[in-house]
Amino acid sequence: MASILVTGGAGFIGSNLCRTLLAEGHTVHAVDNCITGSRTNVVPLESDTNFFFYLQDISDPQFLETFLRTKIDLIYSLACPTGVPNLITLAEEMLRTCSYGTFNVLEIAKHHRAKLLLSSTAEVYGQPLTSPQDETYNGNVNPLGMRSAYEEGKRFAESTLAMYVRKYDVDARVVRIFNTFGPGMSLNDFRVIPHFIQCVLNEQPLRLYGDGLQTRTHLYVDDLVRGLTTVMEHGIPGEAYNVGGEHQMTIRELAELVITLTDHTAGIVYEPHFIEDHTHRRPAVEKAKSLGWSQQVTVEEGLRRMVAHHLPLRVVTESEIQPSADQVIT
Repeated sequence: MASILVTGGAGFIGSNLCRTLLAEGHTVHAVDNCITGSRTNVVPLESDTNFFFYLQDISDPQFLETFLRTKIDLIYSLACPTGVPNLITLAEEMLRTCSYGTFNVLEIAKHHRAKLLLSSTAEVYGQPLTSPQDETYNGNVNPLGMRSAYEEGKRFAESTLAMYVRKYDVDARVVRIFNTFGPGMSLNDFRVIPHFIQCVLNEQPLRLYGDGLQTRTHLYVDDLVRGLTTVMEHGIPGEAYNVGGEHQMTIRELAELVITLTDHTAGIVYEPHFIEDHTHRRPAVEKAKSLGWSQQVTVEEGLRRMVAHHLPLRVVTESEIQPSADQVIT
């Protein structure tokens, strides 16, 4: 079994990954400063003697010192503040994590000769001029735009990884994550699915920004975790792999599906968008499929699971749907 470092381990994706790795018998060192992650996500894991939690920031020298002296075999680098409302308030933290933090995790990988997977994002493609986006598409990004701290930060992180692969022969690869959802997401998040579920909980109309015709794909978190572990095991050093859903739908269609699954009666309201939005985002996933990965959970099934998690008395069954820190805690 491996000794595995997961940065961003108290986040939505990180905590789900930690749970999977522990179930496989690995030792997991989870690091998070909890600026957007939540300690509550990892509390259920703390009874496992193979789980260690560190309240640290990966951009700080302390993090580097800690893990240069802790034997590590694999690194999943997931740490970075996310969320549209944080694009101004946490822009500095995004850039520091993607720069200093990425250098630190790559130094740890180089020191231990550990395999590394860097989580990147569909945002590196910016406002895409082609659809679907494959890994050879270089994107359409505004370096001075409102989204630039996250978009350009992740592009810088990918470039840093590529340099370490070429110069130091570090065994590292990239996964570009597209819209993902599932239990563990904060319902205070402005990402669309938790936002809709929060509206259902509060018996409020589902709020759509713009005309609701923006298109997205959505992937259930279990499928993403399998994508991460598949690319870690089989991915080629220095290369990027899209992992995301294949079925494209408008935000309006997504809202209508949530209404159907929850029997929500407050309807939909439309508001002007508070930030420049990307009109479409859809991954080409043939490259990840060539490694043996594929989407297994449909959007509808994933939503049903998430709704059942948060609204156990509200979920509509399938038969009812009409067709149509130096602190270490062990």
